[in-house]
Amino acid sequence: MTPGETTLELVEQLTNEGVDHIVLLMRHSAREYAPGKHDLLNPLTDEGRDFAREIGKRLPKDLVVRGYTSPAERCVETAGLIMSGHEAVGGQILRNRIVEALGVFYVLDQTKMFMAMRDAGGIVSFLQRWFDGGIARDILMPADLAARLVGGVAKEKLSQAGDHPQLDLLVSHDFTLYTIKDQLLKQGTHRYPDVHYLDGIAFFNRDGKTFIQSHHEPAIELDVSLPV
Repeated sequence: MTPGETTLELVEQLTNEGVDHIVLLMRHSAREYAPGKHDLLNPLTDEGRDFAREIGKRLPKDLVVRGYTSPAERCVETAGLIMSGHEAVGGQILRNRIVEALGVFYVLDQTKMFMAMRDAGGIVSFLQRWFDGGIARDILMPADLAARLVGGVAKEKLSQAGDHPQLDLLVSHDFTLYTIKDQLLKQGTHRYPDVHYLDGIAFFNRDGKTFIQSHHEPAIELDVSLPV
């Protein structure tokens, strides 16, 4: 399946149901893995750029699209290309801004994190260890706190509705989407072990409540309150 297909299906489903403001948290497009380069400096591949433009061209044309991204260049570029693709076929776009809370703010010691990931045998097993509380807090902040902070950003964007149907892109990293799926959607890695390029999670309001939904399962009400 082409990257982003399930995300487009989710957006189309919600717009067909009458949702007129969607905040879409999504992973960036296909990236390079250059040896010796700092991970956050790896850019999109040419194919990844094409994927992002195509997503933009296929979004519902009546949506006004705003972009918010992790500081990583591949995230900024992903949002920009989606927006330019949307504009190229007659869609309206607004700004594209960097938001630190969409970056990897929850990583407190990147060197120790990569060592712990190697010891865990890979990203999925490492993340599950983090979700279970098995990663030292000097390496990563608690997963539930990280998820609620990102969810809070999405909820805040939903409070900033315009006069027309609107899509807010929140472009981040696979770590972020795994965390939101596990902590807020309760869709853990044991059931859904993959987060693909351009996968998305939607936030939206309905009947005075805020909901969150992936392409895997129906929407549930969003809870970003911190445990007492």
